[in-house]
Amino acid sequence: MRAFIFDLDGTLLDSMGIWTEIDVKFLAARGIVAPDDYAEKISAMSFLQAARYTIARFGLAEDEQSILREWNEMARRAYASEIPMKRGALEYVRELKARGAPLAIATSALPELCELALRRYGALDLFDAICNSAETGQGKDRPDVFLLAARRLGARPEDCVVFEDVAGAVKSAKRAGMKVCALYDEASRADWEEMRGIADFSLRDFTNALSLIGFP
Repeated sequence: MRAFIFDLDGTLLDSMGIWTEIDVKFLAARGIVAPDDYAEKISAMSFLQAARYTIARFGLAEDEQSILREWNEMARRAYASEIPMKRGALEYVRELKARGAPLAIATSALPELCELALRRYGALDLFDAICNSAETGQGKDRPDVFLLAARRLGARPEDCVVFEDVAGAVKSAKRAGMKVCALYDEASRADWEEMRGIADFSLRDFTNALSLIGFP
């Protein structure tokens, strides 16, 4: 039986606009205009890697943990009350669960944020494992978090389907030997054709996911 591994931001959640807004506000508070390539540069990084990159790039006299706390507080409010799920995502996950498929989250989002958003939609208990890239010490430009999710599901990599919206993560999941479905997100539109060329499947949203990818 196939196991299914989902990214959170930009895949299950329509949340990438929130992170762009957080980036803009965070940098603006320090008198910095967010560069056009900033969001893309940090998109596949863990939170800690992104904080280190931000300090180095902008020469900030702040430590990583203080930046992480500020990002977390800004995001917490949005995840608890604002961010919608992608079209068809909740229905698709529920259907997979009803059919007995093992399900996991593989995300760079902080566990608290992940739980806040999924609990709001009654989706937290649908997943057998929630894996964070910080647990592996690597961002999603490496396959470690996907392999961790597979182990926790008791699945072989070749039996897993990964859903991702970021090109670097799509490539990593493929390197792990997994099937990959690229999900369109406006924040990654510049990489969409590249992702479609790499992935085994591609979807604009989840409304036709079951018929496209098949089961089991």
